[in-house]
Amino acid sequence: MHIQSVNPVNGKIIKSYKEDTEAKLSRKIEQTHKAWLGWRESSFSERTALMNRLAAQLTLAREHLAGLMAVEMGKPLKDGLAEIDKCASVCTYYAKNASNFLSDQLVKTEATKSYVSFQPLGVVLAVMPWNFPFWQVFRFLAPALMAGNCGLLKHASNVPGCAVAIEQLIKDAGFPAHVFQTLMIGSTAVAAVIEHPMVKAVTLTGSTEAGKKVAAQAGRMLKKTVLELGGSDPYLVLEDADLELAASTCASSRLINNGQSCIAAKRFIVDKKIEREFTGLFIEKIKQRKTGDPFETGTDLGPMARADLRDELHQQVLKNIEMGAKCILGGRIPTIKGKHAYYEPTVLTGIKKGMPAYSEELFGPVASILTARNTAHAVSLANDTSFGLGAAVFTRNEQLGEDIAQTQLQAGSCFVNSLVKSDPRLPFGGINQSGYGRELGMFGIHEFVNIKTVYIQ
Repeated sequence: MHIQSVNPVNGKIIKSYKEDTEAKLSRKIEQTHKAWLGWRESSFSERTALMNRLAAQLTLAREHLAGLMAVEMGKPLKDGLAEIDKCASVCTYYAKNASNFLSDQLVKTEATKSYVSFQPLGVVLAVMPWNFPFWQVFRFLAPALMAGNCGLLKHASNVPGCAVAIEQLIKDAGFPAHVFQTLMIGSTAVAAVIEHPMVKAVTLTGSTEAGKKVAAQAGRMLKKTVLELGGSDPYLVLEDADLELAASTCASSRLINNGQSCIAAKRFIVDKKIEREFTGLFIEKIKQRKTGDPFETGTDLGPMARADLRDELHQQVLKNIEMGAKCILGGRIPTIKGKHAYYEPTVLTGIKKGMPAYSEELFGPVASILTARNTAHAVSLANDTSFGLGAAVFTRNEQLGEDIAQTQLQAGSCFVNSLVKSDPRLPFGGINQSGYGRELGMFGIHEFVNIKTVYIQ
């Protein structure tokens, strides 16, 4: 069996990779566990030096790595370069802060001495998606390795070249052999890896359905999981919003990675008093984005990652229109020769409860505009979802915006007058059907450690 990477620009096969046999898979797991027995004894100074070297390797190879993303999943080069820079930043962040985050915490009790210690769990399996094929991995990899864990990567099957490159980067940085290995397997082999006794925990970024399957498998084995799943992020544009700022920010958020991002804005909930003006500005901003070859200078939007994903998105759009939504921009599959997985940026209005755009995640360049009677109604519409990853509110009243973000919106990350984004310094994750657990910041590095009480009488 083989895993193939396919160029979404033209549909041509880039390269085929032979899948790991059961024997090879078992050997990799055992190798990584053996590596962990040594890695857990390494000092923070040793880990820090290697992690900083990994950041340097990323910077040196940034053009090559951005090119890999462009050819395997269609990301424009400028976005790929920014993604690699962000990976380097998360490496340096944890290199600088991990020892402090994981230092013993003294607790005063009746004991002579009592404290909380943070110890690594062992081998952690990372099941990762294709949309940010380096960043999604590195935001797990950096804290996991700095905490003294080792990692196994099951990457999305359409970005095997990126997966191989990540393992090579770690080797080139000088990490001990096998502390992080790529598993060249399909999704059906994941259960066996989870069940292996040498694998102690699992982290997954992906769809809600994939998360449920992995959580169920890990739960049967009583293994810790962290899940960052889908989202249908609402952006509230209130009556007093700066409409130029709101329209520009909303367009940017909706079209991040060609709309293929869990935290991209999906639902725009706009006060009826300013809906017409906002919509006009919003469409202007979207039209300014150039669709083209991801390798061409000036391209803002490349193809979607796969033609089948584009086709699924188009069916969702058509279903909304059949149910009464209006398509005021896009909504078509380009017929240009050689354009394999492209889709026009699309804006839908008149979205009502019961339509796919109201309750489902539209994973691509499709924006849905909902009308709010007032601020309270806007918040109600925003929270009327099974998801809970990110949310944003636009208003000139910063105190009101902060109150809505902090206490009223039900999501893991809530931003005011800004697009939702991940940052190495801040915890990131969702609630409800968007998953549980946190990545990044101090909270992220604490997810895969044994938070141990030590008590000395």
